[in-house]
Amino acid sequence: MAASNYPTQQFLAGKFVISAGSVLFRRNSANQSLEICILHHPPRNEWLLPKGRKDQGETIEQAAVRETYEETGYPCTLWPQSMPTRAPAPGVSDVHHSHVVDGLVEPIAVTMRELRQSKTKIIFWYISTVEEGVEKVDGSQMANEHYESVFLDAAAAVQRLTFQLDRDIVNQAIDIVMGRVEKSPSRERPVGDPTVEL
Repeated sequence: MAASNYPTQQFLAGKFVISAGSVLFRRNSANQSLEICILHHPPRNEWLLPKGRKDQGETIEQAAVRETYEETGYPCTLWPQSMPTRAPAPGVSDVHHSHVVDGLVEPIAVTMRELRQSKTKIIFWYISTVEEGVEKVDGSQMANEHYESVFLDAAAAVQRLTFQLDRDIVNQAIDIVMGRVEKSPSRERPVGDPTVEL
């Protein structure tokens, strides 16, 4: 029996879960700086990005918006950006190159996390935004969630996050929002470098 020429992992139904989250931005009206909403989880004293499992019948994009709202309390929308993608334009077969395309709402990162009992979580990350003047809604979290959400200056948010992978996702989001993406995005930020320039 033939096998793929490429290293391949395959997960059958019931052996994986799809999750989605976002980097939630807003513009500080006082100084026009960008702020990012992150979550504090007091029981573990961790600082995290909002994310959660996709519900049955829900699209991944809908899950990202719903989970971001539920965990932060801020009604939000996905924020179209000029960003790199390997998705071809409709009817075009150029699948071997990355292009920066305007106005996209697509994942900016995908995380794969191994869970117990040979199961895998696949997390899709998006960029979202809060409209100016939108207030936080109390009581949006599920009963088992105990997060405190806070907007911080983008650089401070990167510094505060507990996990390097979350910092990498936020740095990618900042680069995209600030228009600092390359036509062929091959550069990598030095490991452990949480700093950003805005």
